[in-house]
Amino acid sequence: MKFKLDENLGERGRSLLVAAGYDVETVGSQGMTSAEVQTLFEVCAAEERALVTLDLDFANPFRFPPQSGAGIAVLRLSKPTAVLDIEYLVRVLLAAIAKGDVLSGHLWIVERDRIRVYAPE
Repeated sequence: MKFKLDENLGERGRSLLVAAGYDVETVGSQGMTSAEVQTLFEVCAAEERALVTLDLDFANPFRFPPQSGAGIAVLRLSKPTAVLDIEYLVRVLLAAIAKGDVLSGHLWIVERDRIRVYAPE
């Protein structure tokens, strides 16, 4: 599985995914910082990379149909937000993948205690 991390995730998220053995690119490493969200979505689909982001714009499956690519995981931070919350949510994402849940073609809203899945028919 291949991932692209949005610019709002930082090094911790990347290092956790790499340590788990995944192919990970970041928006920053590919010179896409401040790219339009539609452009980012299209690049992820072309590269067959699942997008991992904090950007709630990507939680709209009608604007960004997850079946068009390798999937979208929107990490949903709780309020108040602590520095380690992103790391925790990446671990929730990794645990779901490890148990066999399928991200490809789906939208996952990853929260502290659950993952809400949008699976288009």
